[in-house]
Amino acid sequence: MSITNQILNNALKNAKSICINKDSKLIFFSDMHKGDNSYADDFAHNVKIYKYALQHYYTEGFIYFELGDGVELWENKSFEPIYNTYKDIFDLQLKFHKQDRLHLLWGNHDMVFKDKNVVEKMLNKFFADKQSKDKKLLFDVDFKESILLEIENTDKNILLIHGHQADFMNYVFWKFNRFLVRFLWMPLQKTFAFKDPTSPAKNFRNSIKVERKLKKWIFKNNNQMVIAGHTHRPKFPDAGEIPYFNDGSCVHPHSIIGIEIVNLEISLVKWHVKDAKIVKDILEGPKDISLFN
Repeated sequence: MSITNQILNNALKNAKSICINKDSKLIFFSDMHKGDNSYADDFAHNVKIYKYALQHYYTEGFIYFELGDGVELWENKSFEPIYNTYKDIFDLQLKFHKQDRLHLLWGNHDMVFKDKNVVEKMLNKFFADKQSKDKKLLFDVDFKESILLEIENTDKNILLIHGHQADFMNYVFWKFNRFLVRFLWMPLQKTFAFKDPTSPAKNFRNSIKVERKLKKWIFKNNNQMVIAGHTHRPKFPDAGEIPYFNDGSCVHPHSIIGIEIVNLEISLVKWHVKDAKIVKDILEGPKDISLFN
């Protein structure tokens, strides 16, 4: 068995189970890469669109799933400037959390969140009083590697992962890649607009390899339906195809792309500016989940 298969098998085996039904309304976003509002912060261009969409989903009672790389902790050594830059967004996520409507996965760029001690240190930095009621609300969300959505009264389920589980260098040797990004590729990007070859989002051949490995694993596992991110390439299969979905990213030019599940129907959606207004377009779907697994 390959290392990639072992990693994905473990992600499935250890996934947190969440039951959903026809009344559940879910939104999946990933790959914000929230930074410090510097030249390298790609999310800064879409922050207004994202905040508008997030407020909409909060108001409409959606459960929010963030499938990894929510913050950029490769280019940024500290979380503090990221929090200070996007405090209003973290505050909005906090509202979801207080209503038990927030679920966060870690990806390769925020993989430090798999270590609860790291998360605790971040909390202590922002909340000096350890007895503060708010202390455990900012990041006490128990970041997961994977979640398994179990559909009520059926044997169907959906595996949620970031997707770097099928990307050996970005899963096993993520610290090495982080070092390269922080001290080599980012300075080159700043000076010469050099593309980071460690990122599947900026390396087409790498993203194709990741998708191929994921699809191969899905096929071997009885067409296990998967929703992932990581490659930044939105994917929405036709019925009968390998059920690999990708929610794109929130750093597309002038737009963010995500996946919705409403009434057990799945859609690929795009939020963008049109005629001076922020609007949502449905790119694919809605299609009944039962068509895919």
